Amino acid sequence: MVRGSALASLIVLCWASSSSSAQTIYPIDRAEILAGAKFDFKVELPGLIDPAKLKVTVNGADYSAAFGRSGTFTEREDGKEQSALVLRDVTLSTPGSVAVEVSDGTRQRSVTWTVYDTGPRKAKNAILFIGDGMSPAHRVAARILSKGISEGKSRGKLAIDDMPHMALVATAGSDSIITDSANSASAYATGHKSAVNALGVYADRSASPLDDPKVETITSLAKRRLGMAIGVVTNTEIEDATPAAMVAHTRRRAAYDDIVEQFFAAKPDVMMGGGSANFLPKSAAGSKRKDETDYIAKFRDAGYQVATTAGELSASAAKQETSKLLGLFASGNMDGALDRKFLKGGGVKKFPEQPDLTEQVQAALKILSKNEAGFFLMVESGMIDKYAHLLDMERAVYDTIMLDNAVRQTREWARARGDDTLILVAADHNHPNSLVGTVNDDMATVPNVPLRERVGVYDKAGFPNYPAPDAEGYPSRIDVSRRLAIFSASLPDHYETFRPKLDNPNEPTVKAGDDGTFKANDKYKEVPGAVLRPGNLSSLVGASVHSGEDVIVTATGPGSERVHGSMDNTEVFRVMAEALGLAARE
Repeated sequence: MVRGSALASLIVLCWASSSSSAQTIYPIDRAEILAGAKFDFKVELPGLIDPAKLKVTVNGADYSAAFGRSGTFTEREDGKEQSALVLRDVTLSTPGSVAVEVSDGTRQRSVTWTVYDTGPRKAKNAILFIGDGMSPAHRVAARILSKGISEGKSRGKLAIDDMPHMALVATAGSDSIITDSANSASAYATGHKSAVNALGVYADRSASPLDDPKVETITSLAKRRLGMAIGVVTNTEIEDATPAAMVAHTRRRAAYDDIVEQFFAAKPDVMMGGGSANFLPKSAAGSKRKDETDYIAKFRDAGYQVATTAGELSASAAKQETSKLLGLFASGNMDGALDRKFLKGGGVKKFPEQPDLTEQVQAALKILSKNEAGFFLMVESGMIDKYAHLLDMERAVYDTIMLDNAVRQTREWARARGDDTLILVAADHNHPNSLVGTVNDDMATVPNVPLRERVGVYDKAGFPNYPAPDAEGYPSRIDVSRRLAIFSASLPDHYETFRPKLDNPNEPTVKAGDDGTFKANDKYKEVPGAVLRPGNLSSLVGASVHSGEDVIVTATGPGSERVHGSMDNTEVFRVMAEALGLAARE
């Protein structure tokens, strides 16, 4: 048994080593490449290599013949004893298997790619809705709160669930089983795997975060190949990972100034979200830029209508001549539905006229549909993720309801047009949240009942007693006596109250000092019944974290039949590419 275990360990080690060594060729092994899509080809060599001894072949022929030109050989990449070969903006047009082999005279490496074609165009438009970090628990809770439940049956279905096609989607990145919003959204946008924090690139070993091997995004393809209009809508900062993944190429998702510059270079027809701080010149109040470039002025000079409030958004969208719109409604992230509509917490006092996601989508559809060639639109309900990180489950659920409202109105819009639009609804990654029962505050009147004894499970859970939802699906109160108990499996040290935060979004931790560690937030220490809950995460992690379970994608419209069973996140890109017929034609 010992020898068998040792052999198994050796096999795993060898597999891991060979898998790691394959990462020195980009695109990586088993990459699926859309015919005609642009990508950067790179070979990273572990030492100083004589270029005369370097042999790189594609299906047995010299790479320069396959790609139509030679690349740039760098003897000392970043001044180190490591050589590299790079060839930018190449394409492969012939579908089939592609074998890439590299030899430096002593070592050999190889990867295999699959180049795929698409059939004729099926959909005029494609809309990708992303509930960032939206777990199944969020969906179920949104259904219960917005539709109600009686005797075990929901009184209605969510629009995001009531779709003809559904699949489970695997989300792992190229470097880890756990993904973040950058590489998970990048997989949707490009059809290629990437690493944590990386957008539209394969994260290589070079020092610069802006020279990594790029892969073309669906927004670039749709605009370049078909002349389609492009829209990116979110309620987070527009520079945040998910919206940025639609256009940006950097392995550092936090490079907001560079991402804004790339947005300007790409010029989507519609851009909406928060994040105005990185559009303002350094000298302007509230700016976070490191230079004096005024990107709001640059966009305006480029013909964009600029909106900063819900009223300005409505007015701009109503103008027949509006074909380009930049909407920036907060300096940072926008506020979620619960704060904007009911609690007035967060940043609502500073930015009281933020539009709802439904208003943003309505404006985007009005503007983008003017393009006869069709459009691609990504819509993110991004604060679901932000609130889930903060263990603020009520706010996350209300923003899931908001996403559902946006999807419902979009489906109605599509039906009125004759269903010429592919609509996909997906999470980009999961959070380890589970709906385990209810929290029963009636137990609080019983002397000496521990906090956790107020959590009802199985038959003790019963049903929550939220008030009937309003016309938009929102109950008017969340501080009821029997609430949904949604708990996370990833926890920092924090004071647990099991009560919704009615003043501002939850802040479970604060920085402990200058060493980058976090501690439980004493703000909640004196809340009646609060208990210190030791976490299962390092003190270097101040919030709940993502998890690796598959996410749900649902779909309707032309091309949606390809959504079924078990898929990889890169296949979501392929669904859209095939529906739009994006592959190059001979």
